[in-house]
Amino acid sequence: MKKTLLSCLTAAALLAAAATQAESPAALDLPQIGEPADNALSPSEEKALGGRVVAQLYGANYMLEDPELKDYISTLGWRLASASQTKPPNLTFFMIRDPRINAFALPGGYIGVNAGLMLAASNESEVAGVLGHELAHVTQRHIARTQEDTQAATVATWLAVIAAIIAGSADPDVVVGALSVGQAMNYQRQVNYTRAHELEADRIGIQTMARAGFDPAGMSGFFSKLEQQTRLYGSGLPEILRTHPLTTNRIAEARSRAAEMPRVSLKESIEFGLMQARARVLSAERPSEAMDHYSNELAAGHDTPTNRYGLALALSVQGQADSAAGVLAPLLEKYPRHVTLNLLQARILALQQKNDAALAVLSRTTQLYPRYAPALLEYADTLMAAGKPAEARQLLITREQTLGTQLETYNLLAQAARELDNLPEASYQTGVYLFLRGDAGNAIAQLDAGLRLPDLTPQERARLAAKRQEVRDTLPENWRPPREQRDRM
Repeated sequence: MKKTLLSCLTAAALLAAAATQAESPAALDLPQIGEPADNALSPSEEKALGGRVVAQLYGANYMLEDPELKDYISTLGWRLASASQTKPPNLTFFMIRDPRINAFALPGGYIGVNAGLMLAASNESEVAGVLGHELAHVTQRHIARTQEDTQAATVATWLAVIAAIIAGSADPDVVVGALSVGQAMNYQRQVNYTRAHELEADRIGIQTMARAGFDPAGMSGFFSKLEQQTRLYGSGLPEILRTHPLTTNRIAEARSRAAEMPRVSLKESIEFGLMQARARVLSAERPSEAMDHYSNELAAGHDTPTNRYGLALALSVQGQADSAAGVLAPLLEKYPRHVTLNLLQARILALQQKNDAALAVLSRTTQLYPRYAPALLEYADTLMAAGKPAEARQLLITREQTLGTQLETYNLLAQAARELDNLPEASYQTGVYLFLRGDAGNAIAQLDAGLRLPDLTPQERARLAAKRQEVRDTLPENWRPPREQRDRM
């Protein structure tokens, strides 16, 4: 799947953009070189552009949809954003199921981090250094500024460029080809401009890191690690270096800027290590790979929270609940109130068919951490598995403000509604879930299915129709459902 993602993303991007161009030419009538960034690519166009790429990532099953990892990356990102001197747009952080070292910023405030980057980092400040760099790309609007500095790029071009970058193509000709779709571009000028952006993102990112309380040396430390890996593997560059060119001068500048900042003495918590282990287990091609890795680490005498949690999680994913419980027990004894450890304990208890014990752990955990969305989602999911959909639904709707726009909320609400035989509600929540994932077409199909249900109340019909109109307004005017398109052929 990963080998074919580039072609799938690029082809889908170009087809979608070509269709948009045919349907609404005015939408692609972008200004020429030299106009302000807002005119070259407006904030609303940036948001739409990034959203379309994110939808492709969901569609390709490339997202690592884990609430705990998403919350961790988002918390780091927003901590940096709160320290930024330039107010960012509404940001969305997510993790990609890819072992390669990479991170990227999409138009519209979307920031993605590969699982491989978490595995390569030695501490939280190194991850924060990469996030701070990507956040600077967003706040400085480098994509819009790049378009302003090149030749009238269309939305089709930028969708193709971003798709190529995300896929981390090892073939630079693919990226060059994407850049030149529908127009002649000077690639060298593009690369030089990107290097200027990289230096600016480094400078601003380090300043933001320091203000947010991270060790500013984290960025240069991660750069040095990448340089060492490049030397070890020769032409096998880490993916992040294909889109973020690294030079000796850039490393030296980052190190020098960090030295100018006040020294930061950080006491590392176990949180980074637990999330690193989670990324390894959940992104592994085979769960047994992670299980072998952590078994070997513990056997070698490296009995750290990271290794013990990683093995317990890998065993639970493999369905070996009793072994997982035994491995996790010493950690729970040492850190009895840690939310991540309690959530894994509850998952293991549920696997052991000890539903009442699992629900008791989750009830206690959500009382200790009432605003931690992953705990609420795990509680609702376990209630569903225990045959208590009404309680799961009540939990989700009463904690709506805390859960915000967590996608899994709508998926769980849809499941609960189906279990309760409330089909209008199930259609509505499934439609919302698909729409937020960028799948507007199938969202409309779900809402239409709900509107065709017999015996709808006026309130149910109005609610479904209003959501359908909201979704429909995001699609081109001449869009037709797939079934209608087939009928017209």
